[in-house]
This record gives sequence, C-alpha cells and structure tokens, in this order.
Amino acid sequence: MQLSNYKHKIKETVKFHEVDLLGVCNNAVYFNYFEDARIKYLQDLKKNYGINEILENNSFFIMAHNHCDYLIPATLDDELEILTRVIKIKNTSFELEHIVLNSNNQEIIAKGGGVLVHINQTTKKKCSITQIIL
Repeated sequence: MQLSNYKHKIKETVKFHEVDLLGVCNNAVYFNYFEDARIKYLQDLKKNYGINEILENNSFFIMAHNHCDYLIPATLDDELEILTRVIKIKNTSFELEHIVLNSNNQEIIAKGGGVLVHINQTTKKKCSITQIIL
C-alpha cells in the first residue's frame, strides 16, 4: 500500500465521547472521520480546481456503500490522519478509499471506503458526474 498515492489528508483527535468502556475509539466513529474526510475532499475539489457545481444548485451526493476494516485500536487523545483518494469513477458514482494513520508513529489503524452516488437533489434521481466536471 503506497501512502504517497493519497493526496488528500485531514487530521482528527480522538475525543472523550468517542471512546468506549475499554478506552478505545468506538467502531462507528470511524465512519464520522470518513465523512469529515469526504466533505473536505469535495470542498477542496471545488476550491482548488474550480469545479463550482459540486454541492451547488441540485448537485448532491449520497452514500450507497460504506465499509471499514479495523486493524489497531485508537485511544483517547490519539492524533490521527485520514488519507483519502478516489479509486474509481463511473457515470453516476465514484468510490473513495480511506486510510487512518496514527500521526505519532504512522501505523495504519484502519482502512475503508465508500461509494457516493451523484443525484439531482430536486428529483432524487441519479445523474451523470460529467455534468459537473466537464
């Protein structure tokens, strides 16, 4: 796994309300980290590449699939890096891949990803991604 293939990164710190009785970050919290990374990724595409139609007017993305593999527990106050990249683009959807690293030792804590579908927010129907990037 080449971490250099991941060009987008956000940072998160494991908070008190995110750990369970065993002192480890609850499994569901990783999906919140992935969501933060996805939103920031889309915002950065919009800002850095002038794709102004992303998340504007009727352009909207919904999650069709989400997954996570947990490798090493994160604990309270751990500083994490969530790396993100696009691994597949189709006509109406794209797939992201995430890696969660411990910032202090660069160990991979978890990996996961998801599929986002582009929809028209008014009609709630799938629409082509090329409408916003071409």
